[in-house]
Amino acid sequence: MFKSVLIITCLSTVVISNSCKRSIAVEDQSLNWVRSSNLPSTGIAFKEYLGVNAFEWDVSSDVAHERIDQAKIKTVKAFGGIRHYLDWERIELKDGVFSFSPAHNGGWDYDAIYAEMKKAGKYVLIDLKTCPSWLLSSYPANQRDPENVPAPYGLDRSKPESYIKQARVGFQLAARYGSNTKVDTTLLLIDPTLRWRDDTRNIKKVGLNLVKYIECDNERDKWWKGDLAKQSPEEYAANLSAFYDGHLGKLGKGIGIKNADPNMIVVMGGLAEANPGFVEKMINWCAANRGKKPNGEINLCFDVINYHLYSNDAFKNSGNATKGMAPELSNLKSVANQFSAMAKKSAANIPVWVTETGYDIGEHTPQRAIKIGNKSSLITQADWNLRTSLLYARTGISKCIFYMLDNVDVNSWTQYSSSGFINPDRTKRPSADYILQSNKLLGEYHYQSSLKSDPIVDVYALNDKKMYVLTIPDEIGRTAGYNLNLGSAKQAVIYTLAVGQTQMNSRIVDTKNGIIQLEVTETPIFVEAK
Repeated sequence: MFKSVLIITCLSTVVISNSCKRSIAVEDQSLNWVRSSNLPSTGIAFKEYLGVNAFEWDVSSDVAHERIDQAKIKTVKAFGGIRHYLDWERIELKDGVFSFSPAHNGGWDYDAIYAEMKKAGKYVLIDLKTCPSWLLSSYPANQRDPENVPAPYGLDRSKPESYIKQARVGFQLAARYGSNTKVDTTLLLIDPTLRWRDDTRNIKKVGLNLVKYIECDNERDKWWKGDLAKQSPEEYAANLSAFYDGHLGKLGKGIGIKNADPNMIVVMGGLAEANPGFVEKMINWCAANRGKKPNGEINLCFDVINYHLYSNDAFKNSGNATKGMAPELSNLKSVANQFSAMAKKSAANIPVWVTETGYDIGEHTPQRAIKIGNKSSLITQADWNLRTSLLYARTGISKCIFYMLDNVDVNSWTQYSSSGFINPDRTKRPSADYILQSNKLLGEYHYQSSLKSDPIVDVYALNDKKMYVLTIPDEIGRTAGYNLNLGSAKQAVIYTLAVGQTQMNSRIVDTKNGIIQLEVTETPIFVEAK
């Protein structure tokens, strides 16, 4: 039977190092976020907009790091997938030797973590980041910071060969966790030593086919960190060229992700400053230093464009945020449009991802979700996070990943410190409840079109089924009536989000000549025709 579901909404960066992020101050004067009706649907499942940033300890046992904690992994499985912050030193504790299962730094079993995620049908984006101690030892003692540019001290940061150490890690990760089973095992640099008697020995493995995406570092435009940590677009492009394919294979065997697994998707590090101009300069570097493919396209050293942007009032306050804003009222949509246009014009229309976004619940941070009427900041956070996912699906961004699963400090005044989806005792916040429930109901559907902009009425499709999502795009507790036409349907199921539950509440109503009258609020609702 033909089904139709409607969602209605009302319109009106790791850890602490992200505290200095700024957003490009671009204002969308029209706030007309609805996709043009003549644009094709992306066909991207909604679950791709429900990712979360997480660490190995978010899925592993606190007392036995090599084991998966089933209670923790159950929470993580509520999301579409994870962006795994992987510190380089975890897998390469000593220069030139690698350990994964278990890792000699921390004892984590990355084989088990990634296998568990794949078994659950969840993607993993490995974000390889920070410099290991052995690399930092090349720096003067007073200049050692894990977030320094990933090259030994004194090397020319404009040359791909300066980043050969990091590109070697990329090869090792892609060889083990990618899909290529034909990797030359003599190129694998596995540490065979045992840490103690009866320790599990690391062994060489290739083509485990557990991971599809690897990201080259995080926020390499670290303007707040100074020259030791900040790369220019050209420097980062040189870095990526080594990481991607050993700078077209010129850096030798065992270097670069594509030389281990041509199918691995290489994601550029998310930009702290959401500026498409940074990527355009990277593209120009590729044109000058990597040339063109046989089809005439520029031979890029990344498969996905990636940026970070948090919805707040910075875009209208000269870059200074004072509070979070409802996603539809901020510059999220206008910046997304700029990146999409740039990708289409200059980068063969490769995908654009947002791998950090979200809201705090701390009362004093400039990224806080505000209390609205009788709604606590926790409920507003849940509303705004879900509406952020809906917005990015609507605008054609290919993936949205939230910052982050847990908190740094829920009482901190620093932005991004209290943006977690779970509490310190690992109980779920309403945001996690909303993600779980929306993923269950809508996760396999893809955005198709929008019928109205206020209230927002989105149409999602899955084969011959339709779902509708409705919400008010505002932040003042506004409501609105809407008559939804469900054609010949005699009845409809209305789904509403529910705090503390694993399923949405639902009720069946009769239509009147195919029409149902709905009250739409700033919390999305979902409707399915019977």
